[in-house]
Amino acid sequence: MSGTDERSTKVGRAATAGKAATAAERLTDALYGLGWGTVKKLPEPVAVRLGRTIADLAWKKRGKGVRRLEENYARVVPDAGPERLAELSKAGMRSYMRYWMESFRLPAWSKERIKSGFDVKDVHYLTDGLASGKGVILALPHLANWDLAGAWVTTELETPFTTVQERLKPESLYDRFVEYRGSLGMEVLPHTGGSAFGTLARRLRAGGLVCLVADRDLSASGVEVKFFGETARMPAGPAMLAQQTGALLLPVTLWYDETPVMKGRVHAPVDVPETGTRAEKTSSMTQALADAFATGIAEHPEDWHMLQRLWLSDLDPSKAPGPAGRASEDERSEDERSEDERSEGRRSESPLPGEGTR
Repeated sequence: MSGTDERSTKVGRAATAGKAATAAERLTDALYGLGWGTVKKLPEPVAVRLGRTIADLAWKKRGKGVRRLEENYARVVPDAGPERLAELSKAGMRSYMRYWMESFRLPAWSKERIKSGFDVKDVHYLTDGLASGKGVILALPHLANWDLAGAWVTTELETPFTTVQERLKPESLYDRFVEYRGSLGMEVLPHTGGSAFGTLARRLRAGGLVCLVADRDLSASGVEVKFFGETARMPAGPAMLAQQTGALLLPVTLWYDETPVMKGRVHAPVDVPETGTRAEKTSSMTQALADAFATGIAEHPEDWHMLQRLWLSDLDPSKAPGPAGRASEDERSEDERSEDERSEGRRSESPLPGEGTR
């Protein structure tokens, strides 16, 4: 094949892939719309059974999300054998689908249902911080249902807050999430460069509340932390905002049990170190967040919905422990490589985490 023919073939493949991606995006948007339009109308017991059924079917298929979940759980529970990891991933998928069933139904919940749906320990850290007028940053990992926790804050505490939403494709899907979270009392900012950071800083200086999901950052601005014994990157934004505004930085962890009521804990504040450069302070504070997240995840690993690559040894085989490392770049599927490349592209400009579709 000549160079011209080869280039033409590549262009044709790219165009076909672009059309397929657009079709896939439209389908994704339609499915989310179906979820919000249909699931919220179901009786709660029916929605619970539907979620479990979908979770079990997905688990039995053992797609890349389930396999990645097990690989991540293997870091959290290092002594778990294959059977235990399979049990955890099945419970993890059920927890993940409970999140989605609740989220699709949240807009239809009454204020009383929202208030009774969440029981949080040590909330005084949050209420005292808000009363001080200094502003508060809540930083959470992908545990249980942060949307429900947020709805509880706006309803039970009658406190609005600001968060960041990752730009999604198609734009209509992004709009759905903004409308959904806005209906729960959240101010949602687009994750676009430094503009969101400036707005968050202004909200905090005015004594407001900011909530950020902050356990994964693939960008160059991410801070390297030790997380379950290996290196991962987490966003610098929460620590930088606390330093710049004087706001209180509080880690929060969430979990489910066998009841319909989600549980949570507000951890003690992460203080700004008295000495060190800004970068050193940011590193120390982000590590403290990671340690708090790890405590909650270790206690309830099945409620950690991390179906993506997180540790650097998975993202970059050369950083894997041991001479052999983990899977080589060639051994990773094209879909997995594309997923990481998309994440890198989305997060390359900002120190903030961007909450997307989980």
